[in-house]
Amino acid sequence: MEPLLQIEQLSVAFGAAGARQTVVEEVSFAIQPGEKLALVGESGSGKSVTALSILRLHEAQRTGYGGSIRFAGRELLKLSEGEMRHIRGRDIAMIFQEPMIALNPLHTIGRQIIEPLLLHEGLDGRAARQRAIELLGRVGIPDPAQRLESFPHQLSGGQRQRAMIAMALACKPKLLIADEPTTALDVTIQRQILDLLDELQGEFGMAVLLITHDLNMVRHFARRVCVMQRGRLVEQGTVAELFAAPQHPYTRQLLASEPDVLPAAAERAALAGQPPLLAARELSCHFPIKAGFFRRQVGAVRAVDEVQLELRPGETLGVVGESGSGKSTLGMCLLRLQECQGRIEFDGARLDTLQQRALRPLRRQFQVVFQDPYSSLSPRMTVEQIIGEGLALHFPQLDAQARRARIVQGLEEVGLSADMLPRYPHEFSGGQRQRIAIARAVVLEPKLILLDEPTSALDVSVQKQVLTLLRDLQRKHRMSYLFISHDLKVIRAIAHRVMVMRDGKVVEAGETERVFDAPQHEYTQRLLAAALFK
Repeated sequence: MEPLLQIEQLSVAFGAAGARQTVVEEVSFAIQPGEKLALVGESGSGKSVTALSILRLHEAQRTGYGGSIRFAGRELLKLSEGEMRHIRGRDIAMIFQEPMIALNPLHTIGRQIIEPLLLHEGLDGRAARQRAIELLGRVGIPDPAQRLESFPHQLSGGQRQRAMIAMALACKPKLLIADEPTTALDVTIQRQILDLLDELQGEFGMAVLLITHDLNMVRHFARRVCVMQRGRLVEQGTVAELFAAPQHPYTRQLLASEPDVLPAAAERAALAGQPPLLAARELSCHFPIKAGFFRRQVGAVRAVDEVQLELRPGETLGVVGESGSGKSTLGMCLLRLQECQGRIEFDGARLDTLQQRALRPLRRQFQVVFQDPYSSLSPRMTVEQIIGEGLALHFPQLDAQARRARIVQGLEEVGLSADMLPRYPHEFSGGQRQRIAIARAVVLEPKLILLDEPTSALDVSVQKQVLTLLRDLQRKHRMSYLFISHDLKVIRAIAHRVMVMRDGKVVEAGETERVFDAPQHEYTQRLLAAALFK
């Protein structure tokens, strides 16, 4: 069969003419009509650049192409911009990773779905509107006629992604490119979107090029897979062959980077019976809902609702749940970074009764590592200043030389070196930035670290490195972790005990092995079913 898409020796270079840097080099693969192909690799491997090249979406003046991209017998690299506009959206459509950025915030969802129908299908306004309502209903958005008038910010993350899928399918394309379509979504929404794409692919008979770094998603969705590393295609084959017997060392490395299950039986036995380092009783946090001209309170959002928990020294307590379940709010309440009600005890002291001034000396004992290290590290400070800031505040007795020695020691503990001290955060990879954020917390010798989605922005191999680092630091310093995540594989790999939250309440809690192997609550069962475990 003639391939629908045939890419041969594709090279892509960015920069001014004469000084261009090649980011994709001699990539070749083909997609048959109706086929599901996955293109996998870590950040910077060139997979998204390759996908965008198919639609020629790179800046024309600063992009150089080599090789061939043939779609339905036509050479796309030789077409004019006007000819490409007729192909984009009609024959080849794309779903982007972040719908809030890809959707126009100034136009309603309906207008953005109707536009390609008017442009490519020649429908009149009434027919296009009816078709848009049908598409929204088909992708599972409730009250589609009403949602047609909504703006992107008025939809949830899952609804925005569904709206983008509806827009992509408006003209029944022959090829759908899905670039990390579920990365920013909760585990249950991820499964729904993946099932929806699978169902729509069969219904419309279109080919799908899935761009992802999630190998588990590839295993459950694609028929063939191509692996990219540093701009080159290093291996391709059927999913069954590649997962059973990977040939290239990089592919084997990716498959080995899945988080390992923590052998925690002996550790749990050692931790049992110890007095808790952190304990909460009847912890609640309600946000008022105000309405009307005088902004009177008409209700409240119960972000955290009468939560009880205990965390022992040297233990990791995983907190899981979907967006809006109250996980992060719970963490902020426990560290008194958010106003709340209830009893909080830390290392024998009552935190809930202390004023903020009295809390400051205790802040050294509980630190936070945030989800996005690029946002949490000041771009105007060097690594030495970032890590040394807390030391200067909490250890004023240290002179400059002693403080610098502690900073170097902290960097080396997280696998970095002293020559990085004068550099700035933008000069590091995502994994290195997260290590700097961990070093900033660990250098203060805390007893507790709140880890709020610390690996969600990282590639799978870097994720495993960070998890291994956190385990090693915990065993060395006997720190306790409150580990917040929606990634159940990560929680299973690192947590001794787990709490499952939904709508501000804890619906299930217990030892990780017991909760994962024999979940009691239907919500926990649904989360685990959606997590795509092997």
